[in-house]
Amino acid sequence: MLSIQNEYHLYLKFEKSLSENTILAYERDLSKLLEYLDEAHIKPEEAKLEHLRDFIVEISDIGIHPRSQARILSSIKSFYHFLIYRNVIEEDPTQLLESPKIGLHLPEVLSINEIDRIVAAIDLSKPEGQRNKAIVEVLYGSGLRVSELVNLRISNLYIDEGYMLVEGKGSKQRLVPLSPQAIQQLELWKYDRNMLGIQKGHEDTLFLNRRGKGLTRAMIFTIVKDLAEKAGIQKNVSPHTFRHSFATHLLENGANLRAIQQLLGHESITTTELYTHIDVQYLRQTILEYHPMNKK
Repeated sequence: MLSIQNEYHLYLKFEKSLSENTILAYERDLSKLLEYLDEAHIKPEEAKLEHLRDFIVEISDIGIHPRSQARILSSIKSFYHFLIYRNVIEEDPTQLLESPKIGLHLPEVLSINEIDRIVAAIDLSKPEGQRNKAIVEVLYGSGLRVSELVNLRISNLYIDEGYMLVEGKGSKQRLVPLSPQAIQQLELWKYDRNMLGIQKGHEDTLFLNRRGKGLTRAMIFTIVKDLAEKAGIQKNVSPHTFRHSFATHLLENGANLRAIQQLLGHESITTTELYTHIDVQYLRQTILEYHPMNKK
């Protein structure tokens, strides 16, 4: 006997005559919801409107772009239309589920090509070149907030283990995995950093300016905007753009929602006990497996 997912696959292929790529996209998006419901011990045919709304809140909370949210919602609605068609359910729980509003002031998402262009725009012959490359790698490779970036301490880097200790909102600390690329760029920056005359009180600050003092949030914004301009990126790019792209790219490449949420240091109204016990090694594996920079 075929599972409901297998029946849905055949429905999309033969009833809807969709291409294999479109079917894969539908099924990948649907898997996010099924994973979420499974953790809550809810069968998909038993899901109510409030469960689906909580799911939409969750993917919004982790910073997924509304356009990606809208695509996921479309996939979910297609699945529940199928369940109605198959007489598995009588009422469609997605009927009152609203699409996210796509406004003019939403954070941009950079493509992989645009990320590569920004990295290529960094002039490594300049004293600040290696520092800026490490900054971009940490922002995009680990999804940090700009405030978390400027507060990074050398003593909180655990290079051998592949992690860094980050202090987020409300002084809450979390372990964030470092990709091999981030580790490489940080090691090169630490070498350049040792050449600076480091000011008193900044001995442990990771990212410094040429005068040996810690960088400010405003300086990070300037660095990022200058690089985007040099790369010919027309989008409104800020440090948060890298964080937003980090989350969106992980999701679109198949990463677990709970893991992305933990990596970003977000809390949700739908947080479960299982979520709070996600293993740190699993989070590191999530970045290594699903972050596009590690799949090249």
